[in-house]
This record gives sequence, C-alpha cells and structure tokens, in this order.
Amino acid sequence: MNTALKLDTRQTESILMNGQKPIVIIGSGPVGMRFVSELLNYSTGQPVVIYGDESWAPYNRVRLSSLLAGEVNHEDILISDSDTDSSLLIQRFNCRVERINREKKLIEDEYGNVQEYEQLVLATGSSPFIPEIPGIDLEGIYQFRSMDDAEKLIARRARSRHTVILGGGLLGLEAARAMQRYSTDVSVIEHNRYLMFRQLDETAAAMFKQHVDGMSIHTYLHDSVKTIEGDSENRIKSIELRSGKTIDCDTLIVSAGIKPNINLARQAKLAFGRGIKVNDSMQTSDPDIYAIGECCEHLGEVYGIVAPGYEQAGIAARNIARIPSEYKGTVLATSLKVVGLPVFSMGEVDESTRTYTQYIFQQDNLYRRLNVYRGQLLGVIAIGEWAELIQLKEHVKKGKLLFPWQLKRFVETGELWDSDSLEQVNLWPAEATICSCNGLSRGYLGKEIENGCNTVQALAEKTGASTVCGSCKPLLVNMLGQKDIEPVRAWKPLWYGSAVFFFMCAIAYLLPAIPYNSTVQVPWRWDMLWTDSLFKQISGFTLLGMTTLVLILSLRKRMTWFSWGDFPIWRVLHALLGGSAIFVLLVHTGFRLGDNINFMLMMSFTALLLVGTVVGSVIALEHKLEARTVRQVRSLGNWLHILLFWPIPVLLGFHIFKTYYY
Repeated sequence: MNTALKLDTRQTESILMNGQKPIVIIGSGPVGMRFVSELLNYSTGQPVVIYGDESWAPYNRVRLSSLLAGEVNHEDILISDSDTDSSLLIQRFNCRVERINREKKLIEDEYGNVQEYEQLVLATGSSPFIPEIPGIDLEGIYQFRSMDDAEKLIARRARSRHTVILGGGLLGLEAARAMQRYSTDVSVIEHNRYLMFRQLDETAAAMFKQHVDGMSIHTYLHDSVKTIEGDSENRIKSIELRSGKTIDCDTLIVSAGIKPNINLARQAKLAFGRGIKVNDSMQTSDPDIYAIGECCEHLGEVYGIVAPGYEQAGIAARNIARIPSEYKGTVLATSLKVVGLPVFSMGEVDESTRTYTQYIFQQDNLYRRLNVYRGQLLGVIAIGEWAELIQLKEHVKKGKLLFPWQLKRFVETGELWDSDSLEQVNLWPAEATICSCNGLSRGYLGKEIENGCNTVQALAEKTGASTVCGSCKPLLVNMLGQKDIEPVRAWKPLWYGSAVFFFMCAIAYLLPAIPYNSTVQVPWRWDMLWTDSLFKQISGFTLLGMTTLVLILSLRKRMTWFSWGDFPIWRVLHALLGGSAIFVLLVHTGFRLGDNINFMLMMSFTALLLVGTVVGSVIALEHKLEARTVRQVRSLGNWLHILLFWPIPVLLGFHIFKTYYY
C-alpha cells in the first residue's frame, strides 16, 4: 500500500506569503520528523518545509524487522502526524533534493523546483554498505534498510528456500528471524569472531549464539563471502566463503553496515569526513546549515542507531529556536529483544582504550557484566531481563560512582540496588531515558501524560514508546500509576484454576477425613480405594507420575532449547496438573494426614500445592495488583515453592520403602 502524501501548491504559496524564508529539512525519516516535532513545539512562527525522497509517508525504520516478521502492519509503523499537525508545515514527499546553493540559500529538487531557506537541516540518513564481491549484482540479492526493501523481502520470503544474511549485527539477526516465518532455512555469515561483535563480549556472545542456534539459524563465524555464484538465468544459486565452504542459497540479504549519505554535502562543499562534520550546536561548516542523525559526524563519531539522532534533533531545534544548547555526544546503548532474547549493551564494553575492573554475575540464562574504572561505571553488558537498566544508563551517562558494597551485592545477587529504590519512575531525573529505541526521556513522556495520554496505548500512539522491543512498557505502567498494565497471557484459566485448587486445599485441612465403611453390607465399598493394595498402588503411582510431570513442566522456563509452544500455556498446564494432584491425593489418602513419615509427607505435599495456588493467583492477577506486592509475593512464593519440594523426594522414598518392605 502506497501512502505517499501529495503537495498542495496553493497551500504552500499561502503559507510562504508572509515574507519569511522557511526552515527546510531534507530527510523525512524518524530523525527528520523528530526535528520537525521539536521545532514546532517551540512555536517560532516560522514556516517549515520538509522533503523526503521515498514514496511512503514517514515511517519508523526501527520497526521494519517487525514488519518483515509479520508482527505489525504498515499502519503500525507510520510516524504519528499528531506532533507535526501545523498550518506552518509543508510536507514534500516523493521529492528528492538534487543540489544546494549556499550562496543564494536555496535548494533545487529533482523536478527543477527551487526553494529558499533561512536555515537548512540535513537529515539524509545513511545507505547500506555493499561490499565489492564478485556476483554482488545477481538477482536475488537484497538490502534491508527501507520500506521498499522490506516490501521486496516480504514478497520474496514465501518463495525462498534458503536465505543467507551477510552480517551478524542487530539488523542482520532481526532479518534472519523475520525470514524464518515460512520455515525458510536461514544462515548468518559474520566476519568477526562472534555475533554482535560491537555490543557483546565473548561470554555473552556464546550465550547469545546458543539461543540463535536453538532457533535453527545457522551461523558461520570469523568467515566472509568470497564469491557469489549465479545460474543460467543470472540468479544467485550459491556463495563461496573464504574458508572454502560453499552454501547453496536462493536469497542473500546484505547487512554489512552503513555509509552516511553525504552526496548533497559534498556537492555543496561542506566539510565532511566519514559523515558531514558538525560542531556542538549541530552546525556544519556553514552556520546556516545543520546536520543530524546518521549522516553527520560529531567529534569523529558517526552513530549508526536512531537514539543519538533524536538527541541531535532536539539540540538543533533548540539552537534554531534561539535556545542555546550543546551536544556532547551520546553514550551508545543497545536495549532490544534480539531474536526474542533481551540484550543490553552500553558504554565502553571492550578494553581497547583502557583496562577495567570487571564484575560479572552469571546464573542460568542470565549474564551481567560491569566495566568499572576507578569506581566509575563506564560499560554494561547483559543477557536476559534486568530491572535496573534505567539506573545503569544514568550511571554510565554521568560517570557516577559505584560503592564497594553495591559491587559486592552485584557479584552475589546480580543486583546493585535495593528493589524499593526502583519503585517510583516518576521520581527519576527528567532526562532519564525510558524508551531507548525511540530516545524518549522520563520528562518528555511525563508531559505527554499531563497532556492526556493516560494509557500505555495512548502513549505508544503519540510518542512511539514501547512499540519497538516493548521492554519499557513496565516503566510506562509505573509512570501511569499501574492503570494500564496488560494481563499475562492465559491469565483467566490460570486464575480460575488456582482459585479452585486453593479452595480444595483449604477444604482438605478443614474437613475431617473420609471415614471407612462401618459395614460390608453396602452396594459399593468406596474405602477399597484405601484398603485394597491394588487401588492404593494405582493412585499412588498416578500421583508420583503427575508430580514428576509437574517438575518437568516447572523447568520449561529454563529450557531455552525447547521452543515448541508458548511458555504461558505451559505455565497454565503446570498449574492445572499440580492442582489436579489434589484430587488424586484425595483418592489415595482420603485426606488422612497419617503419622510420622506419612504426616510429614502429607504436610509437605499439601503445603507445596497451597503455595503454588497462591503464586498462580498472584501471577494471573498481577495486572490488578500493586507491582511491589506482586514482586514480593512472587519472590517469596517461588522460594517457598522450591523449598517445600525438596523434602518430598526423600520422604516419598521412605514412604515407598516402608510400604513394600513391611
């Protein structure tokens, strides 16, 4: 669906008739649109004209992988025009700018039209880097950088039998995940020693690779493509690696990095290096021309992610609005669910510049590493969920000190702060970043909440918060006072089952044991369930089998290699099976508590079931309860659940031994 917007020339003339030259922006990507939004908020009264060379309405490039994976549709990734709804704004999309005339302060588009400017902002972004490989021009080779690229890959996805991704970075891995939708074989070629080489260390990368391997994505590390072979119809049929391996494939996606779009700057004879050089005010070598986003170079650094571009857009907008502001660089942070696994990397993560003291916590599927230099936190790497990431970002950005007792706690528990200190997001600094994917601060989101965005959905539609990886959604919920937290999947069966089984556990303690028959002159002797050896063995081993199965299901969350089925469904099955064990226990014992070992076994088993029903109820209703209460009950309940289980195998062993021996 093409959603290009057409220019209304009559509207343009009326807006520009006031005699003011407009502020012109070249580039309608997320950074260019953020600049427009920021500038209009300052109400300068000056006309604004934005040019975009794509035939699509402005969209969020960060979410292209979600579009390719089929998780969202086109409308979901369009940039909301609510922040750019102004009579002062002219939008000229599907209109490429060809040249800049600095002396006359005007630009010329591809149709020969001329537009004057007062200030010019270049937000031209970047293009994919295409390595010079023999055969790179064959049919079946794609890029993944724009909506047009995504559309081509969506059309290709269903027909591809084996897709190869050249590049094991963020975008390449997300493309790999998306191309698997129709059971396509996918391989990733990475020339570095491990995946996400710029963001992870070897230990974290090894854990990450294990997760990728579990998704049946083949990886070839420390290798690169030597040649690309085609068939008689000039279509790709295989690639040869420098290691000598040959991989048959029908699709190749090149995701080997970016190169800033500097052609306009070069033509205008602006200073450039790898990107368009800018100062702390985001001005180029021409003080009336600014550059922001992936096309610019600040102090020798070109940022390849969107968050620094958003920050630069705000700096440029304030300076043009005559509000002096300086850009001091951005501490790079990656906080995304890459192929479904939470990955976080920020600051200085290698030792190329200096030697750090490393503090590492590793447990099960969690890996956390802090790089500390003279007490300052300068870098963080993490695999898995971590509630403290926002505080860590602030410490890295500001070079804050960590105290020895905090580092001791981290090594022992993986946490730096007491959980109570993380409660009130609204008390965090206004500049604290809440949504890393879209570069949204606590202060910015707080203003939108004051302006009427009182649900997570409303915030997402207005600002884009939580629409990429979703990891900031709990923070938004916290800011909104827990008014809009989404329930866990399958919460209703989990809640109903837990409530019923809790009631059954309570009845088991309150009601007396079922009596034996006082006479044999009855139609059916129900006490045979407890007096007949065969019935006792059937019910006993059924209970043993159910208990074993419940134990196996409890390990589902830890079995990352087992990807069949959704974890919430397995959790419900775990709860229902555990609760059903109460009924089997009734059949086996008649709820006679017994004596000695039998009594201890009965108490441990029923207490285990009771705690399980409480934890299940809290998980099911966490969208209705206070976050702190949920966390405390879940933490205590989980530990009690585990603690109460361990005596059962021992007591059960003695119980079986006693029964058969005597």
